[in-house]
Amino acid sequence: MTDQTRQPASISLAEFEAIFESVKNWGRWGDDDVRGTLNLVTPARVAAAAALVRTGRTVSMAIPIDTAAGPDNPEPALHYMTQMHDVDIASGKVRFAMDFAGMACHGHCNTHMDALCHVSYDGLLYGGRPASTVTSRGAQQLVLDDYASGIVGRGVLLDVARHRGVPWLEPGMAVTRAELEAVEESQGIRLGEGDLLVLRTGHHRRRRERGPWVNDYGGEGKAGLHPDAIPLLHERGVAAFLPDGDGETIPSCVEGVRYPIHPLQVVAMGMMVSDSLDLEEVADVCAAEGRYAFLVVASPLRLARGTGSAFNPIAIF
Repeated sequence: MTDQTRQPASISLAEFEAIFESVKNWGRWGDDDVRGTLNLVTPARVAAAAALVRTGRTVSMAIPIDTAAGPDNPEPALHYMTQMHDVDIASGKVRFAMDFAGMACHGHCNTHMDALCHVSYDGLLYGGRPASTVTSRGAQQLVLDDYASGIVGRGVLLDVARHRGVPWLEPGMAVTRAELEAVEESQGIRLGEGDLLVLRTGHHRRRRERGPWVNDYGGEGKAGLHPDAIPLLHERGVAAFLPDGDGETIPSCVEGVRYPIHPLQVVAMGMMVSDSLDLEEVADVCAAEGRYAFLVVASPLRLARGTGSAFNPIAIF
């Protein structure tokens, strides 16, 4: 069991920016590239991922859309009925029920994916595009619709909580490169080019058992990655990141940068990232079957000029 009280060392802003430069994919797939690391998910890799399906069992990795306000959900989703079956629509015995849903595209209590326009660093988006291209009318480039064809590929679960022998990582705990490699070895799997990294810290198990908490600054914080893990994802060619938190360790491990993981992944690498998955069931299935790779199928809403979208990623075994 890993010591839950021992925290990796923080790094300086200069060290963070050196990592940023080392993992940049700007221009790698051309100056007009809008898909970033999803370019690594080739048709051949999708076909290989589909071959992982053996039993046909499907598992949702999304948390239910949360309409209840709470310390980590200050902008809860809206859901109300607009019509019930008591309304006569002049169609004989036929009636319809209808409802409305509205929600923030980001936050801690909605399973969502981020478009590449969602994060900027030093005034720039992925590829060196100006952050000013995102206006009150929405984003002009690197938009959500660039992912309209879906996220399909080999998901690889790295279950850090199970590896540590704990139900969840406590807030503020950071996962280093060395620990990710240790989890790979213990699970008998290795991240490869085009893979979708599914990272479990046990965030939503803690929320269910302990209740919601303020997991941003001013509260208890949350577990996530240490910046030294990002070069591993770059070297292996990881195409997408699906964590049960949002990947950020709070308090941050970088001096002067509260949220270092998002700019490293989204701005520097052009990586498709998502936030707030529920990985408890998929982790149990992986442990029971003794395999940690599976087909993932997911797609965003087609929201023009959007910076993010709720989605429902499905693991297929």
